Amino acid sequence: MADAGNLSRIIDPEVTALGYDLVRVAMIGGTSDPTLQVMAERPDTRQLDIADCERISRRLSEVLDMCDPIEGSYRLEVSSPGIDRPLTRLRDYADWAGHEARVSLAEPRGGRKQFSGTLEGLDGENVKILGKDGQSYDFPFAAIASAKLLLTDKLINATAPLSTEGADQIETVEE
Repeated sequence: MADAGNLSRIIDPEVTALGYDLVRVAMIGGTSDPTLQVMAERPDTRQLDIADCERISRRLSEVLDMCDPIEGSYRLEVSSPGIDRPLTRLRDYADWAGHEARVSLAEPRGGRKQFSGTLEGLDGENVKILGKDGQSYDFPFAAIASAKLLLTDKLINATAPLSTEGADQIETVEE
């Protein structure tokens, strides 16, 4: 399986050159169905549309075909991070302060590895969260194994689509 860190070093400059921010690069699906998952967003809206995904996919396909960092065949999947997005960058914790999240630590702290609550932002490189138990917690960013926003009405309202034009129409495409 290809190293996600190495893939990120190849992919990030390409995504950035197109005017997007890279959110996450991951190899998923295991050996039976390897998929290179690339999540990106527009810096101004934090969203992507289909045309953005196509643009990124075409650019990455060219670059990955040239340098061939993944052994064997795989599928390339380009998407937006979605509403209940993963929190992968330090700045995500400040950007999404006030929203609910679930944080999983690499090593247990106080006998637990999972914490859910409201993000309170950052203190240097420490992530702050107000737990559902009413306690405040802070963790070094480097200690976090994974984290994601939790789907709430507040989050849905904060991530409303830029335009809903055409959302009520069904388009049939013939091949």
